[in-house]
Amino acid sequence: MPKLTAENYYSHETDWEYMSFSLYKDFKKCEAATLAKLKEDWHPTSSPTALLVGNYIHSYFESPEAHQAWLDRSETGTKTNRELMMTKPTKTNPNGHLRAEFKLADKMIKTLEDDEWFNFVYMPGKKEVIVTGKIGGHEWKGKVDSLVLDKGYFCDLKTVDDIHKKHWNDENKLYTNFIEDRGYAMQAAIYQELIKQTFGKQCQPYLFAVSKQTPPDKGAFDFQGDTKFLMQEAIDEIKENQERYWQIMNGEVAPKHCGKCEYCRLTKELSGFQHVTDIEVD
Repeated sequence: MPKLTAENYYSHETDWEYMSFSLYKDFKKCEAATLAKLKEDWHPTSSPTALLVGNYIHSYFESPEAHQAWLDRSETGTKTNRELMMTKPTKTNPNGHLRAEFKLADKMIKTLEDDEWFNFVYMPGKKEVIVTGKIGGHEWKGKVDSLVLDKGYFCDLKTVDDIHKKHWNDENKLYTNFIEDRGYAMQAAIYQELIKQTFGKQCQPYLFAVSKQTPPDKGAFDFQGDTKFLMQEAIDEIKENQERYWQIMNGEVAPKHCGKCEYCRLTKELSGFQHVTDIEVD
């Protein structure tokens, strides 16, 4: 079992050994695509901008040193993150200028930086803390944005398009908020359990969100009340479903194709006819 570090945490090598919230979510969306990505047989073509913006903001609140290191880092072996943030050079502007997404990211940073509650709750914590443990007999990993162990809580920081945007839940046939839509109650439950196993302390989860609007909106959220039941349901769901995902990774069972994602569209082969009335619609 490889020791997790900041350098290898996001590597596929450790993904084969440890389940994570993001990997579990990927398997729920499409087993075949997730396995292909793990085996590096296929790479999604999604734009990296949203990920860059999120990492830019997270590294800023981690520490000045971490932020500078992130700016100077090259994720692809070619351009640094700092260079990716700039527009292409022109005759009138040979150095380019900061892209609009990162001008907005600076505003998102400022709205949090100027907030007393955010500074009081989020900033004292130790940042990007790696935690590990077992859930349902299998190894899991997590990386906590801000852990205040002595006061018994931890925080996650999320960037969202709009905090108040409604999201359709097809399973329950109703609209819900971004926290429920993205499964953040599950993430909070996972991290709470891994922190307990790593440090021997039960910690309360909190979530800060900042929106990609002009001006940015912000919010601070707890997981009290009915959300505690959602967290327990999430752990129960993991214990019920994860065995199949480990079997897929071990080559014991074949992965299912969702039939709709980028990978499935790319690899789809027709083998017969489908009834018109059987077409799935989103």
